[in-house]
Amino acid sequence: MTDLRVRAAHRVDRYQRRAIVSGVVIAAVVLLLSAAPYILPLSVTSVWIKLFYLIVLASTWNLLAGYAGMISVGQQAYIGLGAYGVFVLNDLGVNAYLSVLAVSIVVGAIALPISFLAFRLRGGYFAIGTWVIAEVSRQIVIRFDGLGLGRGRSISDITQDPVYRNLFTYWTALAFVVVVVATTYFLLRSRVGSTLQSIRDNETAAEAMGVKVSRPKRLVFVLAAAGAAGAGAIICIQALGVASPNVIFSVNYSAFMIFMVLIGGIGTIEGPIIGALIYFVMDIYLSQLGLWYLVILGVLAIAITLYLPRGIWGAVEGRWRVSVFPIGHRVIFEDAVAAGPRERVAASAS
Repeated sequence: MTDLRVRAAHRVDRYQRRAIVSGVVIAAVVLLLSAAPYILPLSVTSVWIKLFYLIVLASTWNLLAGYAGMISVGQQAYIGLGAYGVFVLNDLGVNAYLSVLAVSIVVGAIALPISFLAFRLRGGYFAIGTWVIAEVSRQIVIRFDGLGLGRGRSISDITQDPVYRNLFTYWTALAFVVVVVATTYFLLRSRVGSTLQSIRDNETAAEAMGVKVSRPKRLVFVLAAAGAAGAGAIICIQALGVASPNVIFSVNYSAFMIFMVLIGGIGTIEGPIIGALIYFVMDIYLSQLGLWYLVILGVLAIAITLYLPRGIWGAVEGRWRVSVFPIGHRVIFEDAVAAGPRERVAASAS
């Protein structure tokens, strides 16, 4: 009697077709945004610079907390170092706009040794530890006379024409947010992304299964610091300097990052972008309310946490299975086929 076994053919789908379509649409949007200064008035595009660096801040914090499980309330350390790094490089003759990338690399390198100290802490101790690191960074910066000695400072060498200055700042901010989002996307589609998600779900279990948790977490820590530093440099360039170290090193930046990620959807690429857009709009129309503005932000954050625990985009994605940045995979089982002689031998051998 012939023994024919049936095996189910299957393949792993990484949403390649969806990724290509999304890539084309996103590229078109970026091109439109690049041409916006030629179409829209300067008063509009100059305001968008803030939206761009808010997206950077939210995306990098989400990379830390949403994928590596590290809750930081001290990202203002790297924002401040990025802003003051512009002064250092500007005094050395480096163009202010080019300094955004240079400062990101330098501060990322500084964050590497800091990670060895921060990773000795866990949970709430890690969060408080990052806050302490931010305060120590501020105390170091205000000791240097060339950085203003705590009085703030302005950029000495930058484009004088306000029109060209806003144009260059706009394009620099747009280019940087594209780099940050693209880096996040390709990182999460790689093997490192799968490792990060396992660490986020249960670091102890992942380590017990043989996953090397320190290396990917350290990579994310450095990338998040570099992104925050670039955002700090853009903030400095747009404002033509820093009014006070207390402002650029303010913990409010971390609070706003957490708010944007929570309402948008933690653990997604799209969520922080949506959260940044919502916060950006609220800041324009409600910031004049003073303390009531902060109350509204707090009430909204509590409501989203209670009724949409996965955030706005998390709820949309869970209901309609849509994604602009597909990073997951699915196993597709196709029609069953009869196993040939080799398969039968393999099956009997097993």
